Amino acid sequence: MFRSLLMLPLLLMLAACQSTQVQRDFDPQRDFSAYRTWSWKEPALQYRPDDPRIKSDLTEQRIRSAVSEQLDQRGLRQAGSGAQPDLLVQAWFLVDERSQQYTTSSISGWGGPWHGFWGGPVMTDTRTIHYQVGTLQLDMYDADDGKLVWRGSAEQVLRDDPGSPQERAGMFRETVNKVLSQYPPR
Repeated sequence: MFRSLLMLPLLLMLAACQSTQVQRDFDPQRDFSAYRTWSWKEPALQYRPDDPRIKSDLTEQRIRSAVSEQLDQRGLRQAGSGAQPDLLVQAWFLVDERSQQYTTSSISGWGGPWHGFWGGPVMTDTRTIHYQVGTLQLDMYDADDGKLVWRGSAEQVLRDDPGSPQERAGMFRETVNKVLSQYPPR
């Protein structure tokens, strides 16, 4: 019973790791209201590592669709063929292997409150948990000077079971929405 209670903090820490962590940075000297159109900067999507289990045309379609949809909702229109865009957009999908070590200790004792307790052994349990973290990063460049003007990224622990194609598309839409939630910067 006592050992299972010690595992509760471990489970709470793992649950906290499941949340999406979002980061943003931008050039405060830029007038983001002047940006109205965008286009993909080729290659539109880059992967790290360049692993065929991660890199696929289906993943690229899902990410491109999610980015297009979210930029459209924020008033940015995709530039037509041959038209000069205001922004160039590039996405990165990065997967890192990570591990964390958790140690729990418990002390047992014999005796009772009337005759005193006698010391027992200290039991220590160390566990290492290996997991993958996926990061989706969006970079926006000023099309005139080619400089990075806005960057947003979100990272979260990847599930072992990636789910159905609809669930994967929904996960990318949700992640892109979180990354772009504060675009344009205020």
